[in-house]
Amino acid sequence: MTTDIERGPQPTSAPVAAGLLVPILIGAAVSVVLGAYGSLHPPTGIAVSVAGFSGPLTVKVWLATGAAFFAVLQLVSALAMWGKLGSFAPSWAAPLHRWSGRIAFLFTLPVMVHCLYAVGFATFDLRTTLHSLLGCFFFGAFTVKMLILPRKNLPGWVLPLVGGLVFTVLIALWLTSSVWFFTTVGVKL
Repeated sequence: MTTDIERGPQPTSAPVAAGLLVPILIGAAVSVVLGAYGSLHPPTGIAVSVAGFSGPLTVKVWLATGAAFFAVLQLVSALAMWGKLGSFAPSWAAPLHRWSGRIAFLFTLPVMVHCLYAVGFATFDLRTTLHSLLGCFFFGAFTVKMLILPRKNLPGWVLPLVGGLVFTVLIALWLTSSVWFFTTVGVKL
């Protein structure tokens, strides 16, 4: 873990804003493009189905559940890395953080393809509208996080803030899809 003392002088707000502007603009563009594609592209109804599951929707909700599980692992490992769990800071927290994030993101990709290609940007009701908005926002926020991750000149609060935003949106997506499915249709494969 790097402290502010080890990083040296913190950048002033003007360079921080300039360093964040391009990643935020690119992330916003990703969100808008996904939303526009989902709105303009006619839903195909063609979805990925995997043997062992009862249908494409169950594949999607279980993949989203897997993504949420690994996102929680990433949150816990981040808290351990930043010393927020007291003395619990194992050496494997950083690798766990990286790999749980990668796996969570990989789980979201087929879900995104299913949502955008098979269903499109849905506005049937408040839940589907919120879910569609959150889905587009998630990939934009994730893009911002990946673009600022290698930057060393940002204040220490930026990455946890953006990471927390990505985590929160992913959990909100899970609540508006998988949890909704499990509570209305039932838990099934």
